[in-house]
Amino acid sequence: MTDSDPSPRVDVRGPRFVAWITTGVLVLVLLVSAFSAVAAAILIGLQAVVFAIGAIAGPAKHPYGRIYAALVAPRNGPPTETEPVPPLRFAQALGFVFAGLSLLGFALGSSIVGAVFAGFALFAAFLNAAFGVCLGCQIYPLVARFRRSAPHIGGTGRPSVVTQAASSGPDANSAAPAPN
Repeated sequence: MTDSDPSPRVDVRGPRFVAWITTGVLVLVLLVSAFSAVAAAILIGLQAVVFAIGAIAGPAKHPYGRIYAALVAPRNGPPTETEPVPPLRFAQALGFVFAGLSLLGFALGSSIVGAVFAGFALFAAFLNAAFGVCLGCQIYPLVARFRRSAPHIGGTGRPSVVTQAASSGPDANSAAPAPN
């Protein structure tokens, strides 16, 4: 963690491990959906709970993250690269939305809708697992920018961690525009 980035950071290998397990669960959801919408709904519902825990509590409390921390991390050695936690939590929230929409599709009897949204979540999880590209993390700065520019209604009166991180960059002290 650097002085200009106050957000907590995690070893990048942890979220990729989580993405591999998520990929496996989502593949299973799609396979099971061909035979039983009820069983697919139960599986995607459980995955939605896992996404919710990751979004609310962060990587340290994420069920698959705990497996990584207990069984895999001790064998990996110290992290060589880290990433900030807030984008990971946002990515888990997006996963929760897709899993929730998938669950809704299966629960309402539309296996196609359930499978399509499970497929979207699968695409994002596999992209992270196989290539290290976290779609939610890529979208996060755009959403954070909208949050900064939106008027705060009933806020704490303090800038968010995102606002603080963005304002502590190399150009934070330069109020005047750069000369041409």
